[in-house]
Amino acid sequence: METGSVTTPFGRRPMTLALVQRQMATSHIKPGKTADKWKVLRDVSAAKDMLGVQSNSLAVLDALLSFYPNNELCQDAKLIVFPSNNQLALRAHGMAGATLRRHIAVLVEAGLIVRKDSANGKRYARKDSAGEIDTAFGFDLSPLLGRSEELALMAQQVMADRALLRKAKESLTICRRDVRKLITAAMEEGADGDWQSIEDMYIALVGRIPRIPTLTSTTAILEEMQMLLDEVVNRLNLLDNQKNTNTNAAQNERHIQNSNPESTYEFEPSSRKEQGAKGGGSGQQRREPTKAFPLAVVLKACPTISDYGPGGVIGNWRDFMSAAVVVRSVLGVSPSAYQDACEAMGPENAAIAIGCILERGNFINSAGAYLRDLTRRTERGEFSLGPMIMALLKAGAHTGLKTG
Repeated sequence: METGSVTTPFGRRPMTLALVQRQMATSHIKPGKTADKWKVLRDVSAAKDMLGVQSNSLAVLDALLSFYPNNELCQDAKLIVFPSNNQLALRAHGMAGATLRRHIAVLVEAGLIVRKDSANGKRYARKDSAGEIDTAFGFDLSPLLGRSEELALMAQQVMADRALLRKAKESLTICRRDVRKLITAAMEEGADGDWQSIEDMYIALVGRIPRIPTLTSTTAILEEMQMLLDEVVNRLNLLDNQKNTNTNAAQNERHIQNSNPESTYEFEPSSRKEQGAKGGGSGQQRREPTKAFPLAVVLKACPTISDYGPGGVIGNWRDFMSAAVVVRSVLGVSPSAYQDACEAMGPENAAIAIGCILERGNFINSAGAYLRDLTRRTERGEFSLGPMIMALLKAGAHTGLKTG
């Protein structure tokens, strides 16, 4: 195989530095390297979207490979094929001449073949006295051999992404079904709460599902749909807990009245600590903090807090919570107010609340008072971060549409 040489295209076709690099790369193929040409073609077919080639381009490449006599592409063999356009068009399923030339250019641009043009632009080969090909002009298949491992890895990545996309689509379908049926059940059975707003969030989220899904878009929608499902389940759990609490309270009140009808009792504890102390007895149990939402979803809803992360970037929950402490100080929230929020909501959710308050700063007069109100409502089981995050996501989507 001729290596280390660079030839420029015949006629008006321009020469680029990229073409020079691709031709020179053929000189770095490992000695003795081989690759099955049809396996390489299958890898190229699987990775065609990553390579930027189309089905017709693959048909042309298939035809070019058919002119190479051996199944193995070998480093020490002549890897130049020299069919005429008529011969090539016939093997490419009767492709029109203009279409053929366009897709040859696509293969060259993708770095899958290299042109080896003669002085007059014709494709041919000269043989030596022993009948072996000495010099050939046409299309060099060396890049396929040189990039065989790379193409195989690209094909594997595409197949892995397809499997992940299929799994994500299945999970989204199941999650979407669960949310829809739970909302419908809650509305039809008259459950307490603003279920219409939850349904509006669901409809808006479904409306954002693209017609042609990708792994990135499907994963993002799935995370938000799972967050909405968690919010629906949390609301239903709260309703069930409140129902049980009311039933227990009524039974306790009847028991107290029967035991000592002249006694008076203060049913509301005088402080949050007293309420928490009673949680271990037969009275009302203190509600456990809900699990934090996916970080990617939170950052999408609250992008401003990233400016306060280490180096202006938030890569994990540790960074997010560190940024929340800085924002807490910037907003003028007292350490005690933030500590109370951490105890009631959990550290991650308290940090999320700070991020949401920062995002809605123009609409909040006192960040500290607002956070204390959220803390009190959380302790009473009347507040969840889900609707706040969904509202910010919805507002961000509308802003993107207006500015896009």
